[in-house]
Formats: sequence, structure tokens, C-alpha cells
Amino acid sequence: MNISTPIKALLSLTMALGLCVNANAHRAWILPSSTNLSGETPWVTFDAAVSNSLFVPEYVPLRMKGLLVQDPLGKTVEVENTNTGKFRSTFDLNLLTPGTYKLSYASGGLSASWKDKEGKRKRWPGRGETAVEADFTTAVPQNADSLKVARSFRRLETFVTSGEPTVKVFEPSNSGLELVPVTHPNDLFAGESAKFQFLFHGKPAVGVKLAIVKGDTRYRNDQNQLDLVTDAKGFVNITWPEAGMYLLEADYEDDIAEAPATSRRGSYGATFSVLPL
Repeated sequence: MNISTPIKALLSLTMALGLCVNANAHRAWILPSSTNLSGETPWVTFDAAVSNSLFVPEYVPLRMKGLLVQDPLGKTVEVENTNTGKFRSTFDLNLLTPGTYKLSYASGGLSASWKDKEGKRKRWPGRGETAVEADFTTAVPQNADSLKVARSFRRLETFVTSGEPTVKVFEPSNSGLELVPVTHPNDLFAGESAKFQFLFHGKPAVGVKLAIVKGDTRYRNDQNQLDLVTDAKGFVNITWPEAGMYLLEADYEDDIAEAPATSRRGSYGATFSVLPL
């Protein structure tokens, strides 16, 4: 890989990590206090929440369960001073190893929708429930009207770097929708173009729909959302209009699914810091 340098609880993780590109939808995010640090073993504080006003905790917290932190060597490390309050979770990370760290949540599973005999829309799992795949054949009528079964993969990430940026944490797991950056996520500047690639199950994801929004949405009427689509090789170029914290959300779907699923879906979200030139 070539890196260029110039709801209760989670609303269940399944709901919280779903793509939310509507201006009135709730968005899930992890917000670092800093993304580029120097000095010996610096610290970063993080907020993690689901909210309507971007980066303003006012709905529900992201729970600590499911959080994965990888150090620049790809090893799993623990966060400290964790706390989950009414609207957000907070925690600290000591960057003991120089390089780039990745913090992420990931989830996935089957979901289904259909119409009953009265024509009413039914869903499995129900709102606030967690799908147990062993229950699929008994919970979902196999010959139901308008039956749609999807296998979904969801991912939420952010990145912080101590000293020089590194790339180990960007090695794909080949599961679901993933970001493989060409421009390092901790080397973004206003007015410059960043190049990212998206993969789905390790292959270039064509036609991924991206929605990119700068924070402080509660202080403006227009979301100023950037809408982009990946090309035939899964690449996209993003020119950041101004400095600030941004949330990127991506959505992908195709019909190359294994039974009982009829489609597969991937959603991805990440928080980036864009610096002034």
C-alpha cells in the first residue's frame, strides 16, 4: 500500500453503526481530542456517542463493549479511565509506541423484512433486538411475501498518530466494507485532495456512496454535505473545503450473497481531522 503524505446502550451496535446520511438522522462517531501528537508517550482523550448534532453528545453513548484499539504494530491495546454517562462514553489512550493507532467498532449479521398476510411490513430482528442466526429459520417465514434477507457488515473508526505516520493498521481484514487510504488519514489539509480506496471483502468496492460532513452542524442551517461515489477500482478523491473535524459515512450494497441472504451490505464511518495549510 502506498501512503502519500503532503438505542439504549448503542441503540444496539447494529443500529448505531448503520449509515446515517440524512440531515435529521442520528450519527455514530468516535471523536479524538487530538489526531497528531508528538513527545514521549502522549495521551489522547476520546468521546464516543450517537447524536443528531454532529460531535455534540445529546442522544445516547456508544458503549465500551466492542471497542477495538490497535497500536502501530497491529497489536491490541487497552484504553484507560473509561466512563459511560448519559450521552457519551469517554476514555483515554496512552500512545506508548510511535506511529498510527486505529480505534474501531465492527458488527454484522443477518436481517430480514417481509409482508404478512395483512400486508403489514415485518422485520427481523425487531427494533432494539439482537439477531441470533440460529433463530432465523423459525423467526422468518421462508415463503413470505416480499421477503428480503440481507447480510450486513458495519464498521466505525478513527485514527491517531504519535510522531511519524505508519500504515500497519490499514491492512484489510477482508471482511465487510473497509477503508484502505492512499493519503494518510492523519495527513489531511484544507484545499488539498486526499485519495482513499474502499474494499468489500478484500476486493475494490465500486459505486460506494459517500457522505462527508464537517462538525458544528448545530451552528448552521446547511449541512454542506459532500456526496461522492467510488470509481471502477474503488477509489475516491476528496478535496476538503476547510479545516475542521469531519465525519465520513459510506454505504455499499450488492446481490452477491450466500443463502439465505439475497443481498450484502456494508456501511463504514470514520472521523478525520483536516488541518489548515
